[in-house]
Amino acid sequence: MRMLRGHGRKPDTSALRVRHCPRRPRLAIITLHGGRADGYQKARPWHLAALRMRPVLRSAASAVSLDDAVLAQVRYRHRGWNQGDPLQDTYRALDELERLAGPVPALLIGHSMGGRAALRAASHPRVRAVVALAPWLPPGEPTGHLRGKRAVVLHGTSDRITSAEASAEYVRRARTQQTSAGIILVSRGDHAMLRRSSLWHRTVAELVGGLLHPGGQLTGRAAESSASPEPILL
Repeated sequence: MRMLRGHGRKPDTSALRVRHCPRRPRLAIITLHGGRADGYQKARPWHLAALRMRPVLRSAASAVSLDDAVLAQVRYRHRGWNQGDPLQDTYRALDELERLAGPVPALLIGHSMGGRAALRAASHPRVRAVVALAPWLPPGEPTGHLRGKRAVVLHGTSDRITSAEASAEYVRRARTQQTSAGIILVSRGDHAMLRRSSLWHRTVAELVGGLLHPGGQLTGRAAESSASPEPILL
């Protein structure tokens, strides 16, 4: 249970941390930060993994109208994946989003462990698309639930924490499920997205704009990566 924030106040158990909500939202962008394979320590907003996603959310927001978009983050209970804890937290956040904003389509942006959770959570009916940043994708990670969804993976070639090769293999399998999936590699990009950070953030904005194009079709780098038989190198 979370600590009370004052006398007589209930603990905040919400899985959705809302940063911006217009009066009549038409879509939502939700970020999911990284974590650990295992660990039941409390996830805190001042942990580095969570702070890393703040500029990512700002970049994503620049690609849409703030009059239309809910901007939010998933609030994890624990720092570790454990038995899929972040995935369950994401499902709860998406259900909360629907109660808050109605049945709006959501785009999830996840990094590392959060990328794995975001791709898994594409099974939720509210999720339209996923941008996975340096995702942690163990062998055999399922892809069947991505049918009819959109997903782009962005991975650094110098990542020593998660595998760009595993991401490419995941995208290949996802494409066999009638999924619009693509992969873009950031040359010399590291796992923390610090090296060439402006390129990471700029590409996130481009992908969000392409995945959520008002006309419904994929555009820009999102379309290019989904159509390319090989990973695109930046």
